[in-house]
Parts: sequence; C-alpha cells; structure tokens
Amino acid sequence: MTSIRADRDAMEYDVVIVGAGPAGLSAAIRLKQLAAENNREISVCILEKGGEVGAHILSGAVIDPLALNELIPDWKDKGAPIHTPVTDDQFWTFSETGATKVPNWTLPKLMNNHGNYIVSLGRVCKWMGEQAEALGVEIYPGFAAAEVLFNDAGAVIGVATGDMGVGKDGEKKGEFQPGMELHAKYTLFAEGVRGSLSQELMKKFNLRDGIDPQKYGIGIKELWQIDPAKHKPGLVTHSQGWPLDSKTGGGSFLYHLTNENKDALVAIGFVIHLSYENPWLSPFDEFQRFKLHPHIKPLLEGGKRLVYGARAINEGGLQSVPKLSFAGGALIGCSAGFVNLPRIKGSHNAMKTGMLAAEAAFDAVKTDRQHDELHAYNDGWKKSWVFSDLYKVRNVKPGLKWGMTLGTLHGGIHMWLHDLGLGKLVGWTLRHGKADNEYLKPADQMPVIAYPKPDGVITFDKLSSVFLSNTNHEENQPVHLQLRDASIPVKHNLARYAGPESRYCPAGVYEFVDADENAQGAAGGKRLQINAQNCVHCKTCDIKDPLQNIHWVVPEGGGGPVYSVM
Repeated sequence: MTSIRADRDAMEYDVVIVGAGPAGLSAAIRLKQLAAENNREISVCILEKGGEVGAHILSGAVIDPLALNELIPDWKDKGAPIHTPVTDDQFWTFSETGATKVPNWTLPKLMNNHGNYIVSLGRVCKWMGEQAEALGVEIYPGFAAAEVLFNDAGAVIGVATGDMGVGKDGEKKGEFQPGMELHAKYTLFAEGVRGSLSQELMKKFNLRDGIDPQKYGIGIKELWQIDPAKHKPGLVTHSQGWPLDSKTGGGSFLYHLTNENKDALVAIGFVIHLSYENPWLSPFDEFQRFKLHPHIKPLLEGGKRLVYGARAINEGGLQSVPKLSFAGGALIGCSAGFVNLPRIKGSHNAMKTGMLAAEAAFDAVKTDRQHDELHAYNDGWKKSWVFSDLYKVRNVKPGLKWGMTLGTLHGGIHMWLHDLGLGKLVGWTLRHGKADNEYLKPADQMPVIAYPKPDGVITFDKLSSVFLSNTNHEENQPVHLQLRDASIPVKHNLARYAGPESRYCPAGVYEFVDADENAQGAAGGKRLQINAQNCVHCKTCDIKDPLQNIHWVVPEGGGGPVYSVM
C-alpha cells in the first residue's frame, strides 16, 4: 500500500494500536500470546504520544487484578510493581469542620476493595510495556497519532503520526520531519478519555447513535510522602460532602501505598463531576480547600508534595458506551468509556476490552481478513464480565441528578439489591439526559466562591502544581487547543459565564487578559490567552466548554506531562 501523502514513509503491520495505556498494552500482549499459541506470526505496533510508556497515565489508583490475572497469571513472579494490597476500607461524609464514618456493613459489597491493590498505574503500564516488548511488540513512545487514514471505501487503514518541526505560524522550521504512516489490517484506538481520533471516529461512523451522552468528571491528584508514623499501608479512604454543596457531585480519595523502597506514600485526590452548574467553581481550588479539612490536614503536615496531575474520567457507564467496532478498527478502554464509577475503577475493564478486541482481531487476521468490521468484539463484550460489572451500577450516576444525598442512597440500594441477587427488582435503566457542557448557569445567577489563598505548605497555586507534573511542550509549535470561533470565549463565555475556562482548567492554560479592541476575538478590552505549554492533557476544556468551541488535538509527540510515578 502506498502512502496517503507523498512526503511520508509508510510501515505495514497486522495491527496498529494507538495508546500504551492498560487497554492498548493488554491488546498487544494478548495478540502476541495468541500468535504463539497458534504458531503464527503477527506484527503489532503501539504508538504512544507520551515521551515514555506511562508518562501520561493518571489514575487513583486502586486496581482490581481480575483482568491482569487472566492476561499474565504469574505477574507477581515477573516483578510487576504491585506492592500494596488493600487492608482497610473507610468511607466518610464531611461537613466543614467534622467527619462521620459510614459503617462498612452498610456499604454494598461492590464497594469492597479487599483483594485489590494500591499502585502507581503509570509504573504498572511501564512494566506491561516491557512484557509486550519481550513478546515482540514494537512500541514507539514520543509519536502522537494525529490523523486517521481511510481507503476509498471509507474503512480505516491505519494512522499517521504528526509532523515534527512545524512552527506556531504553520510554517516548516529547519528541523521539520514529516509524520510516518502506519498501515494496518486493523487499528485499535486506546487513546484514553476523550481521545481526539476516537471522537472523530464516533462521528464518522455514527457510533453514538441512540447512545446516551458520555458523562465525565475531572480528577485532580497529588502524591505525597508523609511522616512514616502516620502511614498505614493498604488503607483506602473515600469521602463525600464538604467542600462541595449537595447539588455538585464528587468526592475524595486517599490511598496509603508504598513502593519497593518502602517509602511512606499517600495518593490524595478529588473528583468533581463535570455536570456542575456554577461557573464560579474551580475544581483545582476545591481540591486545595479540601486538604485543609481538620480530618485531612494533620496527615499531610510535615510531609512533602511530590507530583501533581489532573485527568478527565469517563463516568457515563453502560448507557454511554458507544458501538465499539467499525470498518478497519475498534475502540478499546477509556476511548469508549468503561469506568465503574462507584468503584472508581476502570483499569480492569480497559484491560479486558483490549483483550477481547485482540482476540477478535487475531481471528480476523488468521483468516486473511482486513479492514472489515470486528463484529465479534462489539457483540462479545456484552457477554463478558465487563458488561455485568457496568450493568450492576448503571443507575448510580444518573441517580445523582436528585442530589448527592438522595442519589447516593438510591445508588446504594440499587447495588445492594444486585449483591443480594434481587437485581430484577430494579430492572429499569435511568437515562443521562444532557451533556456536561450544557449545565452551566449564567454567572449572575450563581454565588461567587471565595477560595483561600494557597499557603505553599498544604495548598498551592496552579503554576507551581504544573511544575510538579513535569509538563513541557515545544513552545514554537501550532497550538493544540484550537478555537472553532475565536470570538466566542469573550462574546459568549466571558459575558454570560464570567469566563469559566479560566477556572475549570487545572493548569492555568486559559487566561482572559487585556487586549486591543481590534484584536481577534476581543471585546470589552479582553481576549483569551491560551498558555498551551501548561496543558496537562486532562481534556476538561474539550468537555466543559459551553458551546464546544474548544477542540483538543494532539501536540507534537513527546509533549505533555510525565506522571511516571503517579
């Protein structure tokens, strides 16, 4: 097959995978396992936009080893960086000054984390990458898949990496290098939440027809090294309540973990559902304020913040999973959205869907098929434990429209009935309704939120936080945060919602600054400045922008955060 673009070289593979996260790596490993079992060669390539495998991986992360046990049963013997089994579960409700522990016996069994592990998911992915390469998978970190390639019949035939060495003005610089085309019989998209190519494919192939809109949260996380005397390895703590009001969904997580050096580590984070109404709300500042709670602050005092990160999370569950297959490829993992929201877990489902897609792709390649639809995968996942995992909790997220108290009670009863084998009593499925970008109310109708200034000890500002995310982008490159209409941020978002992009972004990318009245997009002496170098690739802007005017596309490969220990 010749290149789509004359100046690009092309490489041929049986299967190309976009993204070296849990889903993409599981798919690659499973393909090579099947090839060995069937005494057949299969060429597999993974493209990863991060500078190294694991660089862009951010999760809580408590993992259920269910899929890993299936994929690599001897993972312990092979040195997987999984050191901290869960020993204790705690769930709390917070008021501004107090905390009430919810008795464990009242919590549905689905919420039990025993048998799971607290990990750095980035390190787990790095280890999985090593396992994949040992099996013969070719992994190319630092290469961002920027374009889907189609044949004349409209089927996906691979992807192309982005050109390197293009300036902000769109002109080629001296170090220009054209992208590479990677052609495949089947292409699996494992981009994670709100992947730009996955969004394109959903539209082109109408994969979301008849499907509820995807729902999202933003998760903000810090890794701390604390006083060993306060450290309780294996303790998993979650909370609801303060600082959020009853209408704003979200909550905290706090996980005590260790590593091979026996460091006293705590992963602390906050998740806010992106269906919130108040444009004055800042998820970053809500998290910083949360750390000042008298139940949390003493744990962090005397400790040191090591790393910061933020990432959008799929929360739609079963109702929001699109059709997964199309001519020439499939969506796997968080590209499609398989997070179990009440469990705050998605890695097990991401890995399993990668494995299921791999099995369908291998069977197709084995019979000399190419560029057709992998119906076996789209149909098969509904018969797997992934489907049952999501089915049991399908009404938890949409029930939160009644408020956190009533919604949580409804979800708890729903899960309890499934645990007791009485799921038929709750056979209905609630719908999600609106997309998250449609929820904001005008700024003058909502209360302004006054956040405390950071103290530099427990709480911090955005810029010092971004520094700890190890984020970097080549400055002179096209801005990857594109505005479909440059006038909308000021004329609509600033005028109606007081510029929410300056608050929902956890990295200080968007600022309204003084401008000449003649400047593009300027009105009332203001313009939107986009500090793209700060972008931590969370995708919140692409999700929450009221008119969906912000379009997140991949920057040059290798740019972005480096979360390798997160």
